Order: sequence, then structure tokens, then C-alpha cells
Amino acid sequence: MKRFVDALETLTEWIMALMLAAMVALVFGNVVLRYVFHSGIVAAEELARLLFVWMVFLGATVALRTNQHIGLEMLQERLSPKGRRVCAFVSHLLMLYAIWLFIEGSWMQLLIGLDTYSTVLRFPMAFYAAAGFVPSLAMACTLLANLAKILSGHPEARIPGDPAAGEAAFAE
Repeated sequence: MKRFVDALETLTEWIMALMLAAMVALVFGNVVLRYVFHSGIVAAEELARLLFVWMVFLGATVALRTNQHIGLEMLQERLSPKGRRVCAFVSHLLMLYAIWLFIEGSWMQLLIGLDTYSTVLRFPMAFYAAAGFVPSLAMACTLLANLAKILSGHPEARIPGDPAAGEAAFAE
């Protein structure tokens, strides 16, 4: 399972790189066309915006999985190992609740967006809401997997403030 998830993460990173390259090409190409030839690609802005939204949410998913979101661990570092575990449990429950709210809201927006279309390319506006919905499901799975590791005492559990985890991250 770990190899599958690692392969999925690598695929996501490649997709994000392709999205970034397409955005750069679209925006740069449009700028050149406007200033040099006094014309432009009408759909470039709309497509670049859609790619940007998807790239941000996919990046948030990868950052959660690799533990690269900004965090403040000063309090957790001062707690006992059991206190850190309890704090991690509570914070995971709060994050799962926030993700649930996001999943629920983006699902509602996805349904609304099925009947609304973009101005130029005429794709369903649900594509924007799907950018929040799909990665949020992946984030919920990531959080649930780590929560299970925390509860079972698994050595690979990511617990904020854990000195061993900090040393491992520093060594990389």
C-alpha cells in the first residue's frame, strides 16, 4: 500500500509540474501575443486560472502527506510523549472536522457548478469545486491513516513536537 501511495504522490507532483509549465506557457504566450502582435488567446486566462486552482489544492495534499505545512510546535515540544500523543489526537480530530466542512461545502458547490459554465471555454464551473473536493478526500485519508498510527502507537506516526521526527527532518 505504501508503494502505491508513494507512486500516487509522485504522479501528483508530475501533474503539478505539467500544470505549472502549461500555466507559464499560456500566460507568457498571451503576454507576448498582446504586446507584440496586439492579439491574444482568449481562453488562456480562464485555463490558467483553472490549472492554478487545481495546482494549489493538489500541492496542499502533497504538503500534508510530507508534513510540510507550516506548524508551530513550541507547545508540543514541552509536553511529555503521552501529552504530545493526546495533543496530536485532538488536533487530528479538529483537522478532520475542518476537512469534512470543506468536503461538504465543495460538494455543494460542485453540484451547483454542474449547471453553470465558464465564459470562454464553456466547461462546467464544477471543475473549480472539484479542485477542492477531490484533494480534500485525499487529505482526509492521509489524516485518518496518521490518526490510526497515533492511536496504535505505530513508530511511523507523525506527532508534532516529537524530537525524533525533528531530528529526522533536520538530517534530510
